[in-house]
Amino acid sequence: MASLAKNKADPALRAAREETAARLRDIRRHSEQLTEPLLPEDMVVQSMPDASPAKWHLAHTSWFFETFLLTPYLAGYRAFDPAYANLFNSYYEAVGPRHPRPARGMLSRPGVAEIASYRAHVTAAAEKLIASAGAESWPEIATLIELGVNHEQQHQELILMDLKHLFAQNPLKPAYRARGESKAPHKARALDWISFKGGLAEIGHDGPMSGSGGFAFDNEGPRHKIWLEPFRIASRLATNGEYLAFIEDGGYRRAEFWLSDGWAMVQAQAWQAPLYWEKGDGWSVFTLSGMSKLDPFAPVVHVSHYEADAFARWAGRRLPVEAEWEIAAVAGLLEQAVGEAWQWTASAYGPYPGFRPAAGAIGEYNGKFMSGQMVLRGGSLATPPGHARATYRNFFPPASRWCFGGIRLAEDG
Repeated sequence: MASLAKNKADPALRAAREETAARLRDIRRHSEQLTEPLLPEDMVVQSMPDASPAKWHLAHTSWFFETFLLTPYLAGYRAFDPAYANLFNSYYEAVGPRHPRPARGMLSRPGVAEIASYRAHVTAAAEKLIASAGAESWPEIATLIELGVNHEQQHQELILMDLKHLFAQNPLKPAYRARGESKAPHKARALDWISFKGGLAEIGHDGPMSGSGGFAFDNEGPRHKIWLEPFRIASRLATNGEYLAFIEDGGYRRAEFWLSDGWAMVQAQAWQAPLYWEKGDGWSVFTLSGMSKLDPFAPVVHVSHYEADAFARWAGRRLPVEAEWEIAAVAGLLEQAVGEAWQWTASAYGPYPGFRPAAGAIGEYNGKFMSGQMVLRGGSLATPPGHARATYRNFFPPASRWCFGGIRLAEDG
């Protein structure tokens, strides 16, 4: 009772709770809005083992709040359905067994309507917790909610990635939405090279006191020093037109540009162009708005790390390491840093010096994937506004093409 009285008497705490509740509602609502253009049939299908049905994303993000927030912190909370603990666990070994990822498309039940009820149940319970939690437990609860909403924003981008891949498999080439993927038509941009002297620099996020400010995932820190040699980085992203020149110069037929594993992938998968490009009377590309004529001035997207690296070698340049990208982004000198395409770097995804994953299942969020992945920086057209930041470390295996991966070149200074 004393904690509840303090909640009511403390205007700052009350305002923080109201702001948290509003943010939770807005982000949960946005996930649901992303699926409004879909038919129920669209929400069940899984187009490949790495993708997930839209319905599964909606359920998993609810499972995350239920498992890590509501069950441990909300007194008397009852799970919507105990079977969901298995169906919608993604990869958290410490939590228990889970339905195999490649078989998520087999989950025709529970249905779309039942998942909507599940989401409403979880959201209402989370709002009840926000309003009733004691002041002493509020900081820990608020931290978990912020992690949960950022996790849900990641799945919002995954919903669009996976839907685009799904619709591309359909001979009808259906449009997810009528408007174009980009906010405005692309214009020709001059390519400038931004020079940096190198030397000792600091990168990474260490919480609000570091000057980085705001939320960050654990893999973005600790903030640490790193030595950089002089380098130059491109002011903008590589374009479709520039990548087309690579194709027309035999880029996919010339082994000298490719890493060994990349060349093997080109041969095995018969790659001839980025994912979603189609050759007919000229080149066209599949977008979330259906088929469209290839825009030569738009950034090239849906290339793997192997393709990005091969293009850079063909151009006589290289990909930036992630520290170079971050230094340039923090300085505010990069065009298209966010909002167009994630940008492949030459950096393998690994821990920063001093990184330690959190205890328990939450520690599995990022750290367990620090092998066999490459870092991407920036943010794509599908990244929710305000979600990305200069220290954000996205990561995918080097052969991944269905993510919105693009190219920014660099060179030694």
